[in-house]
Amino acid sequence: MSTGLIILLIVIAAIVVVGAAALLLRSRKGRGGPSLKRRFGPEYERAVALHDGDTKAAERELAERVERHGDLRERPLDGTARQRYAERWTAVQEHFVDAPREAVTEADRLLAELAAERGYPDGGRYEEQLAALSVHHADHVDGYRRVHRAAGAGAGGDTEELRAALLGARALFDDLTSAEPGRHRAPSGPGRPAASAGTRSHAPWSLHRSRPKES
Repeated sequence: MSTGLIILLIVIAAIVVVGAAALLLRSRKGRGGPSLKRRFGPEYERAVALHDGDTKAAERELAERVERHGDLRERPLDGTARQRYAERWTAVQEHFVDAPREAVTEADRLLAELAAERGYPDGGRYEEQLAALSVHHADHVDGYRRVHRAAGAGAGGDTEELRAALLGARALFDDLTSAEPGRHRAPSGPGRPAASAGTRSHAPWSLHRSRPKES
């Protein structure tokens, strides 16, 4: 092999290495800053606040979550499982009328079980499960955080706070039981659209203290 050919091959190899390094650097930059802010929404702001305004530290934490859980693919729920979870959520809402704290605890346990069935880490590893959910359901994961915190708060507690925690958790429940594949970051709040065709509606009846009249 001639010296000129060897030099040419070395130059080509060097160009390939430099190009690969540039692509890797660009990819890493794309996972930070505006990209993370778009992906995590309210979770981004929460992470920054928890890090006392240190944006870089918050972005490192969020980037680590994406690295660990970004490739997770949710397992689908069949119609029977979706119906079963809808009925259990309705039972939780009805139980809230007479026993708010017990109902919130049931909702926390139900969300953990549902998330595990969809392919997220087991509910026994709450922090890891929450981190994974935050990557794929960033807009609604705080509802799970709130209901989990309320469930672990012990006896007593303000009923309105418990009511708010349960209502907040519903958005994530709706996402995880949706019949629409990959439905993430769905709109929340009292004005959200009704459940799609083929999915039983399990919207709360405002969690009033009195049960609705039987028909």
